[in-house]
Amino acid sequence: MVQLFLFLLFIGLFIYGMTLLRSGLFNLSADSLKKWILNVTDTPLKGVLVGIIITILLQSSSAVLIITVGFVSARLLTFPQSIGIILGSNIGTTMTTELITFNIESYLIPIAIIGAILALMKKKNLRSMGLILLGIAVVFSAIRGFEYLAAPLKDMDLINEWLLTIDKHRLYAVVTGIILSAIIQSSTATTAIVMGFLTAGTMHLDTGIAIVLGANIGTCVDVFLASIGSGKEAKLTAYAHIWLNVLGVAAFYPFIGGLASLGAQLSNQSDAQLAHISVIFNVISSLVVLPFTNQFAKFITKLHGR
Repeated sequence: MVQLFLFLLFIGLFIYGMTLLRSGLFNLSADSLKKWILNVTDTPLKGVLVGIIITILLQSSSAVLIITVGFVSARLLTFPQSIGIILGSNIGTTMTTELITFNIESYLIPIAIIGAILALMKKKNLRSMGLILLGIAVVFSAIRGFEYLAAPLKDMDLINEWLLTIDKHRLYAVVTGIILSAIIQSSTATTAIVMGFLTAGTMHLDTGIAIVLGANIGTCVDVFLASIGSGKEAKLTAYAHIWLNVLGVAAFYPFIGGLASLGAQLSNQSDAQLAHISVIFNVISSLVVLPFTNQFAKFITKLHGR
């Protein structure tokens, strides 16, 4: 029971670390980000590039899409313009999963100390840099915590039974990813948890891939909630986000076994394998839809425009 409590604590720490990192990055670049979103999205390709860059900077696809929904609601952006940003944000969020596979454990204490000192400075840019460094230290510490607790958690009857079930039924693993990501409102945190189990050798790669696919759907919840009470086009943006992720997961679900085999060829480290597969899934899903953004916009409008 203590291990489960600590595991939940590390989830909270990971989300807190991501919040610190996001706050620092946003404080450094907020004005530029707003100008980019408003002025450089006149074509779907530009929208994708803007979505990628801003999501990398904010370290949260949900934050980018909530901002986008707000702009669409305020009629600063049109619904079709938002589709490119959605596609880009799905790609950009995979950079975070690649980042958290780096091994910087021996540098965490110095990074945290430097971050804490800078966070106390009066200058805004220095404080922002401090938040970024503190966020990195907290995020990587939480990941190490996931890895440390994964093996003890497997010895718990409930957790062991759950792991055995989702190993046998990939659809249950997808549903697990949807629910977990919806609850903690972070597909990145869900991926980090899965990486902990993979690194500890308590989960198969194909199961981890299925959970991460589900997490892509679960992360749609907070964007949909942000659209409630907004205008029709803002709601269409949220629906487009849901449909893009659901269709992408449905298309890749039959090939989870092949993706696991591909991941094993790309890296010897299980966490990096999962990160690489996440990149492949999101890049292919977005690039396939990119040439058909206008048609997709019409489809969503016809389906939900009433």
